[in-house]
Amino acid sequence: MEGLDVMASGDTPAVARRTVRLAIKDARTAKGLTQTQVAEAMEWSLSKVMRIESGEVTISQNDLRPLLTYLSVREKARVDELIQAAKASKQRRQWWDERRFASLVTTAMKQWFSYEFEATSIRIFCASYLPAFLQTPAFARSLLEFFEDELSKEEITARIETRTRRRQAIDQRKVKPQIFMLLDESVLYRGHGHPDVLRQQLSAALEVIREGWVTARIAPYEVVNPGIGHWEILYLGQEDLEHAVLYRENATRDEIIDDPASLTRHLKQWNKIWQAAHDEEKSVELIERRIGELVEKSARTKSTP
Repeated sequence: MEGLDVMASGDTPAVARRTVRLAIKDARTAKGLTQTQVAEAMEWSLSKVMRIESGEVTISQNDLRPLLTYLSVREKARVDELIQAAKASKQRRQWWDERRFASLVTTAMKQWFSYEFEATSIRIFCASYLPAFLQTPAFARSLLEFFEDELSKEEITARIETRTRRRQAIDQRKVKPQIFMLLDESVLYRGHGHPDVLRQQLSAALEVIREGWVTARIAPYEVVNPGIGHWEILYLGQEDLEHAVLYRENATRDEIIDDPASLTRHLKQWNKIWQAAHDEEKSVELIERRIGELVEKSARTKSTP
């Protein structure tokens, strides 16, 4: 995958980690074992098994070999493949692994950041606001401070910084991911403060759209909205659901989903709305028009004694 540090196995770290954890989960399920039973048999803590299967931590090669034997995964080619994947999953530390982020962003977010860092293409649905990697610091703060009764000042500051760091990581890639961004029309009107904040935010997003690696469509109010929140389907290599993950966020709660049924359902919803939305040219016109309206609104606000 051009633009990323690919390990000898051919997998990038996030892809390799996903390969291992799904293989472990599938093998355990096939044997009808619970995570507790695996933990007892391996003399591990239950939390260790849970964190390995969720992708929160990697598993060492020394731990993986006996685990595969216990789970009846004995075919040499398959064992070798998973051992190589475990080796590849030991990526060098990234910015989201810094200690100061440890308790300030969720486990799902950290996984999301690693998938985004390696994704080849992304399908995004935004019901209420622009995706985080496009948000300006001022807009992000106005949005996150709405949740100040649930998020500490430290968490708000950290999440604002993650937006900047994520955008920098994408900009530094030799080949940027192709991002298809589906916005509910209400996104153009949720200012979270002074009209200048939303105007600057929409202008910044428009610049990125014009660069060509982000394609945007706006779903008019007449189109059914599948619900509040934000979700993304991230493709890791091949553009099929076998190589995809779903990140779903609602207010201050989020999760990573690998379930094929959920991925299929979300992709069908996304495709249906994408086809019903305004095309790319009309969507850009709507953003430009809204920016113009906000310029006028700001001027009126400043002229009012």
